[in-house]
Amino acid sequence: MSESKDRGTFKVPLELRVHGRGGQGGVTLAKLIATLYSRLGLQVQTFGDYGSERAGAPIRAYTRVDDKRITNRNKVYNPDHLIVLDPGLMSPAVLDGVAPGALLLINTTEEGAAVAKRYPSLRVGVIDATSIARKHGIGTASVVIINTTLVGAYARLLELPTEVIADAYEKVGLSGDLGAAEEAYGAVEIFEPTKAPEGASKAGGDYVLGRFPEILPLTEHITERFAPVCTGDWRTQTPHYLFHEAPCNGECPAGNDVVGFIQTLKADGADAAARHLSATQPLPSVCGRVCPAPCMGGCSRRLYDGSVNIRGLERWIGDNGDSPPPKKDENKNPKRIAIIGGGPAGLSAAFEAARAGHSVTIYEAAEGFGGVLRYGIPEYRLPNDILDREIRRIEALGVNFIPATAVDSEKIVALSKENDAVVIAVGLGRLADLGFGDLSGVEQGIAFLRAVKSGERMSLAGEEVAVAGGGNTAVDCARTALRLGAEKVTLLYRRGREEMPAIDDEVSDAVEEGVRLELYSQPVGAKGEGAISALEVAEVELFDYDESGRRRPVVTDRKRVIPCTRLFMALGQSPEEGLLPDGWSVDGDRVINGVESLNVWLAGDISTGAGTVAHAIGDGRRVAALALKGGARKEENPKVSSEGVRADFFEERPPMAEKHLPVTERITSFIEVSEGIAGPEEAERCFSCGTCTACDTCLFSCPEGVISREGESYKIDGEFCKGCGICVAECPRMAMDMSALEAGRQ
Repeated sequence: MSESKDRGTFKVPLELRVHGRGGQGGVTLAKLIATLYSRLGLQVQTFGDYGSERAGAPIRAYTRVDDKRITNRNKVYNPDHLIVLDPGLMSPAVLDGVAPGALLLINTTEEGAAVAKRYPSLRVGVIDATSIARKHGIGTASVVIINTTLVGAYARLLELPTEVIADAYEKVGLSGDLGAAEEAYGAVEIFEPTKAPEGASKAGGDYVLGRFPEILPLTEHITERFAPVCTGDWRTQTPHYLFHEAPCNGECPAGNDVVGFIQTLKADGADAAARHLSATQPLPSVCGRVCPAPCMGGCSRRLYDGSVNIRGLERWIGDNGDSPPPKKDENKNPKRIAIIGGGPAGLSAAFEAARAGHSVTIYEAAEGFGGVLRYGIPEYRLPNDILDREIRRIEALGVNFIPATAVDSEKIVALSKENDAVVIAVGLGRLADLGFGDLSGVEQGIAFLRAVKSGERMSLAGEEVAVAGGGNTAVDCARTALRLGAEKVTLLYRRGREEMPAIDDEVSDAVEEGVRLELYSQPVGAKGEGAISALEVAEVELFDYDESGRRRPVVTDRKRVIPCTRLFMALGQSPEEGLLPDGWSVDGDRVINGVESLNVWLAGDISTGAGTVAHAIGDGRRVAALALKGGARKEENPKVSSEGVRADFFEERPPMAEKHLPVTERITSFIEVSEGIAGPEEAERCFSCGTCTACDTCLFSCPEGVISREGESYKIDGEFCKGCGICVAECPRMAMDMSALEAGRQ
C-alpha cells in the first residue's frame, strides 16, 4: 500500500464516486476529474457503471487517484469524495460507505446551510451548477450539461488554482466551458464538519482519517462485493400509506368517525361499534332516527349503486349495541361547567365535559330534557323511551340535571361567577309568523307539535289544514295533522322540492301518506270571521341566488284562494331578545363584555342557526372543548377526492332499505313509522374510503414486487421502489399517497 502524500488539501490514495442520471454527463465528470489529477502527475483510474435502463436512470462513475500504479479493479465502495449531480438522488443508498470526514459536493438550489445541517460529519460543498451551466449555454434548453461546471466547484474544495482547470480543459478541448467552471469556483458554498467523526484528529483545519484498507492483488480476489442496481435511487417521489378522511366523515356535523364505527361493526360486532361510536356521539339511537344524514350525500357509493345507509347503521348500533357510558377521564383539576338548555347541543356539551372529568350541571326550563327532541319531533319519528334511554347514559357520567328552571340574564351573570365556564344552548325561541292577526285556527307549528308530544290528542276530524314552510317542523306538522284525523292537509312552500330543507325521506313519507305539496306558493292573506276559513295564496317565482345558495323567491300578483280551517306556521326561528345582560355581546362562539372575553359561550342553533340535531350535537361538543381546553383543534387529515376511490373494484350491491309500517297503519296512530334496517349486513357495503383494510391490492399490483406484508400492514422496500405510483393508483380506497422525495431523505 502506498504512503499518503500531501497534494494541496487532499491526500492520496483517494477514491471518488459520482452519482447522476443518464444524460447529465456524470461519467464524463469522473473522467474530467481524473484528467485534473493526471495533470498533477498522479496515477488515475476512472470508469462508469450503468444500470439496465439508460436515459434518466441513475448511474454511478468512479475515479481512483494514487501516486503509484493502481491495480484495484473494484467499484468504489468507500468514497473519500462524493459528488451528486441530482438532489433527487440523495438517499441512504447514495451515502452508503461514505465515512465521516469525507467530502460531499452536491448540485442543488437548496440553501447551503440547510444541506450542511443534514450532514454534520461531512465537509459539504453546495452549488447550483444547473443555473450556471444554463447561463453559459452548456447543453440545450431542455438538457443542461453540468459536468464541466461542477469541476470548478470541486477544484475550489481542493483549493487547486484555476490554472489547473484551464490546463486540464485545454488538454481535452473544453476551454469553451472554462468560464462556467470559474464561476462555480467562486460561487460554491463550503461548510466544514461540525461533528467530529470517531477516531479522527483535526490537523491544519482538516479532519484526517485513518489509512485506507489494504488493496488485495487482483489474483487474490475470489468474489466481488455484490452491488445490485438499487432502483430505489431512481425515484423522485415515494409511495406511503396515509389515512385520508372519508367524505362521510367530513360531512358528519356531529363529528362521528363513520368509517371507523362501520368497520368496527364489521370486524368486532355491535358492542365494539357502540363503544367506538360513543366516543363522539352521545345520542346514536336519536341521531340514527332524525339526522338528515349529509354523510350519505357524500358517500362514495352514492353514484355507483346507492349510498351506504349510514343513518340506518347508526340507529342499529345504538339500538342493539351494549354500550355502557364512556369511561370518564381522570382529571386532577376538574372544572365546574354550567349548561343552560337541555336540548341536543346542551346534552352534547354536558357529555363532552363530563367525559373529560369535569363537574357539569344542566339547567332546563321545561319539565323534561331533550328540547326539540322531546317536544318538537313527533313520537312516530322519535319515541320518548329512546330519548330517555340515551339521556340516562349521559346522566350516568355524573351530570346533574335541574329541570323546570328558567335562566334569565341575571342568573347567567351569577352562574358565570360560580362556574369555570357557562355554555348557553337554548336554541332559537323567537318564531316567525305571517301577520294574519288574531284569527283562531292560526297557530305556530312548534306549539302544535309540543302539545301533541306532551300527550294532548286533539281532534282535527273534517278539517282542511294548511302548513306554511318547507323544513322538518312543517313536514312534522302536516303528518301529525293527518294522524289527528284532518280531512285534507296541504303543505305550502315558496321554493321547489329540491330546495326544501326538510329530510327528503320525510317529505316522501308525507306525500305517500297523503299530504299534498303545493310548491312555489306563499300564503299572503287569511279570510274568516273570528276563525280562519280560507287562505289567500300567491304564486312565487325564483330569481337570482341569495346568501344561502338558493334562488331568491319573489311573490307575484297571481293569487288563488284555498279552503283552510287551520293554519300551522313553520317559517323559521331566531334568537330570543334580552337573553344576555346589558353590555354583553357575542364574538363568534364567545360572549364578551366590551373587549373582555368572558367565560360564557354559545352552542347549537343559538350560535350557528344550522337547525339540525346533528349540527347541534357537533357544536355542543366543540364548544365544550373550547371552553374547557383552551380551544385546541384536531389536526385535519387530507380528504378523499371524488375520483380517489375506485368503485369498479367493488361488486354492485344495492343499499339495505329500512322497513316501514304500511300507510294505512301509519296515519291512524303515532307508532314509530320506520323500523330501521334488519341487521348489520349493510356495513359490508362500506368502501372504507381513505382507510387501509389490508386488502393486498397494493402488494399484488406492484410490478417490482417490493411491497410485503408486515402483520396487518405493509412494508415498502425503499432500496428497490422506483416510485412508479402504480400501487397508489390501484389502491381502491385511496389509503396511499405519493410525495416528492426530499433531498437527503428516503
